[in-house]
Amino acid sequence: MTTMMTIGRRRLFVGGGAAFVLVAGAVSYIVWDRLAIASQRRATLELGAALYQSTCASCHGARLEGQPDWQRRRADGRLPAPPHDESGHTWHHSNEILFNLTKFGPQSYTSADYQSDMPGFAGVLSDEEIVAVLEYIKSTWSEETRRRQASRK
Repeated sequence: MTTMMTIGRRRLFVGGGAAFVLVAGAVSYIVWDRLAIASQRRATLELGAALYQSTCASCHGARLEGQPDWQRRRADGRLPAPPHDESGHTWHHSNEILFNLTKFGPQSYTSADYQSDMPGFAGVLSDEEIVAVLEYIKSTWSEETRRRQASRK
């Protein structure tokens, strides 16, 4: 009986130890994976912020505020650059539209005679860089605005 109890305890100890190692490994993997994702997101936002400042801020503002009277056409018929903060209409567009507007310019969604100062950035920014800029812009919005924008199709 004593030998049977000792064997049973050993099995329980070994089985419990193995379960602990498996759970600890799974938790470590999940934590490591989340840290890696957070690190990648941080790197994307840092890249996006730097690219925004170097390629977008001269028109759309260093704080994403856009140009004054952005909803009123200038004498040349063109609209000033809109804000990319929540006061503008950027968040009204789907990710696909935002990406294509940035890459190809607004003429990709309008008639050929539409006049805009907004260039397309194909050949200037890679697709990954465009996504980084857009992710940076979206990171400045409230959770509610990000949720509403994400639901756009």
